[in-house]
Parts: sequence; C-alpha cells; structure tokens
Amino acid sequence: MALLLREADVERLAEMPAIVAAVEAAMRDLGNGEAQNEPRRRVFAPGSLLNVMFAALPSAGFTGLKAYSVGPGGVRFLVVLFDLEGACRALIEADHLGACRTGAATALGVRALRGKGPHRVGVIGAGHQARTQIQALRTAVEISDLRIFSRTQEKREALASEAGGRAAASAEEAVRDADVVVTITTSGDPVLEAGWVSADALVVGAGSNFPTRAELPPELIERSTVVVDQREVARLESGDLHRAGFDFDQALELGAILAGKSPAPAGPTVFESHGMALWDVAAGAIVLARAEAEGVGTEIPLF
Repeated sequence: MALLLREADVERLAEMPAIVAAVEAAMRDLGNGEAQNEPRRRVFAPGSLLNVMFAALPSAGFTGLKAYSVGPGGVRFLVVLFDLEGACRALIEADHLGACRTGAATALGVRALRGKGPHRVGVIGAGHQARTQIQALRTAVEISDLRIFSRTQEKREALASEAGGRAAASAEEAVRDADVVVTITTSGDPVLEAGWVSADALVVGAGSNFPTRAELPPELIERSTVVVDQREVARLESGDLHRAGFDFDQALELGAILAGKSPAPAGPTVFESHGMALWDVAAGAIVLARAEAEGVGTEIPLF
C-alpha cells in the first residue's frame, strides 16, 4: 500500500523546523558520500514541459523522485517515495512541500555560511516561495531587520505585514547594508546591482534554475566566493554563473561545508540554490512519518 497525501494534508503536516533539520542532514550525507542526487532533466512538448529529478537518501530509508509538469493548466508537482526494499510508500502532491524544502535549503545555507546572526535580511520577491524562505530563515537564524521588495507594491506590503518585516520602496533599499540578501523571483535578468551589496554580505540566488535566466549580475559573481548546492546541478541550471562565465570547478559545495570537508568562506559570498530531489526526499520522509503517525492520507493499493 502507498499513502496518497494531497496538498491540504501536506500543509497540515509540514513543520518547518523538522524540514530544515532533515534537509541539513541530507546535505551532510551528500557531502560525506552517503546520499546520491541526480539533477533535474527536462523534456519539452508543444505548450508544455516535464521535469524529473531523483535521489537516494539511505539514512531516511528512502529513494524517490519528483516529477512536475508546466503547461497552460498550471504547474503540478508530485513526489514519489520508495522504501529501500523497493516498495512505493507515498505519492505526495508537492507544491507546498517544494516551497518548504527550498526555504529550508536557504536557511541552512545562511546558518552554515554566516552563523545564527542576528542578521539584517533583504528579500527580493514576494510570491509564495518568498513566504517559505522567510519562515525557514526565522526557524534557523535570528533576523534583526527584514526588508522585502517586489515590483508589486501590494504584494510586498502584504508579505511584510505577514512576515513581521517592512516593505522596501526599491530593490536597492532592500539590499543596501543587508548582511543576507535572498532573491526568489522568476526574473530572467538581474534584480539587483553589485554596487548595492555590502562587501561581506551573503547573497542567496534561490529563484532561477534555468541556464538562460539570471537573478544576479556578473559583477557580483566575479567578486564573490561561490557556493552551490551541487556542482553538477549548477552546471546544468545556473544562469547566474553561466552569464558570468564562471569556472564551475571553483565552486564550493554546501554539502562538503556541512560535512566539514570544506571551510565556510569569509568575505563576499554567493550561494546558488537551484533545487535538488534530495531535499524533496528528505522533506517527504518527514511529512510521511507524521502522516502515518496521525492517520492522515488515503491508502491506495500499488504493486
């Protein structure tokens, strides 16, 4: 039997502190060679796009994949978990789950690369992913000042009110003097200027996972130490780094830093977060365990 969890189930069951801890443990396993992650692959059809990514996380007891389609009807996400004996254990609708695990990766990256704070944080973007970015950051680090900018005044003001921050009148106002800057947009071109960023700030580029899109300017990449979630993923997906002509072999991997195999960089740093199936498996395992404990979800016969 496999357990089917719908979006409403995931929203009820997903607890950010547990997901941050699970994603951190998974990345440490990856850094130690005890987990595997395969980058996203895409196929294109007229008017639609299918994305598939997969990973193995033995410490959690699962392998799994995420598949999602993009088309005129919107985006649909599904995570499938298999136990280590090969049985399908869960089918999880994964829009909210994906937003949580992406936020968790940013939060643990900030804590690993800059400590627990307090930090002055600037966020560019005010969509649903920005909400979980801030939720995860508040779980992992202390925020002394939170500034939020998006192109739509109503959205930035609403998120600032909800998240306990303040709406910035411009991207520059959100970024200047911030210790940590997070970009979480769908922009195809840079959303900030390198000159706005403090000399020792950490900038997290979390919105772009296409080689043709970039949120960060090349000048910022050129003067910074670059940390990536995984080099293989970054080579395929990092428009920020491709546009800057960056040598991917020079990138540090977050998993290696968490595993103590690479030192955390000082000075100007960019963390390129593109999204990994390993995070989906880790977060999915947390949600599944709680669903089973609480009797949530629908059991369906498979295989």
